[in-house]
Amino acid sequence: MAAPTAYSLIATDLDGTLLRGDDTLSDRSLAALARVAQAGAQHLVVTGRPAPRVRPLLEDLGCTGLAVCGQGAQVYDAGADRLLWSVTLDRELAETALGKIEAEVGEVYAAVDQDGVDGLTLIEPGYLMPHPTLPAVRVERRGDLWDRPISKVLLRHSRLTDDELAATARSVVGSLATVTMSGPGTVELQPCGVTKATGLALAAEHLGLGPERTLAFGDMPNDIPMFDWAARGVAMANAHPELKAVADEVTTTNEDDGVAVVLERLFPEAGRHVPQHVPAQCGPGFASSSAERTLLSSQ
Repeated sequence: MAAPTAYSLIATDLDGTLLRGDDTLSDRSLAALARVAQAGAQHLVVTGRPAPRVRPLLEDLGCTGLAVCGQGAQVYDAGADRLLWSVTLDRELAETALGKIEAEVGEVYAAVDQDGVDGLTLIEPGYLMPHPTLPAVRVERRGDLWDRPISKVLLRHSRLTDDELAATARSVVGSLATVTMSGPGTVELQPCGVTKATGLALAAEHLGLGPERTLAFGDMPNDIPMFDWAARGVAMANAHPELKAVADEVTTTNEDDGVAVVLERLFPEAGRHVPQHVPAQCGPGFASSSAERTLLSSQ
């Protein structure tokens, strides 16, 4: 376990973790992230949201560097507004996986996040967005979901719980995709082998940092790989039991500024006052285009 002063990279999930339920950041959280910046440490957002749905939040944070998006399938440069690394989910494999799941549980309702900095979230008839503040475009039929490259598929079932749907999906999907559960009403299929840990590891490498100096915060099972990779994992009080079981620490809820509670302890004020206008320091962007990597599955 790393000593508090050794943490140079703070990786935070967004929904249910750093953000409050209304998608806002508290003044206390912003001030805590300013302490991190004053100490010379980096803050990386590591989220299941695709890059287009993260952009406004990064602006609120004053982040012009890197963010890990799409469950690790995207590394986004906020300053340049471009993807520096992305992995897409093969659409034929996604259709096959959906067929296998429906053969077990009956009809599911699907949505997709398109790849790219301007990609849309498309939802088929019957799919209800679990997060009403996120924009989505409804299509007429499932086949319309596959018109452009996608980073992931989101699934819902009319009767099964998220845990039941995720367990069944894992049992039948195999190597077609990675199955994750990232929030209430959010079971997802993403490229096989891609997790938050793979995206975080890539971003950390370009920052010259490693897992031994990383502190991670999360609330759902999709954060487990990130906790496994980081030196220390902190679960929110509102976290899923599976994440709490592997966490090194459980803090207060996202509504009670659980991230700030821990950061205030680990990054004490340098003086009597930490100015709240000091922006939280996100990971700097890649130095040059030669560092870009685009890994696209066959479409």
